[in-house]
Amino acid sequence: MSRRIFRYVPFTITQDPTAEPTYEAECVSGEEKECGEKSDEWLTPHPVEVWMREHTKNTGHRRFRRSFRDYAQMEAQLPTGTVKASVR
Repeated sequence: MSRRIFRYVPFTITQDPTAEPTYEAECVSGEEKECGEKSDEWLTPHPVEVWMREHTKNTGHRRFRRSFRDYAQMEAQLPTGTVKASVR
């Protein structure tokens, strides 16, 4: 079996379909000090939006830092006819 070494292999970054993304928000309202109250982490954005509305209704705070977290995977784009090897 012949062995090929590719010095520069292009990679594509894709979202890992086996792991669900999460959403959350943190209140950053405040002049001298940020409020800092945080929502729970959810699998959809809707509960986070509900939390933000409730927090605004209760406190008057209107500025939030929203976070979306997911898992990414790197996929090597090897030339046709090559065998994928494990990347370490």
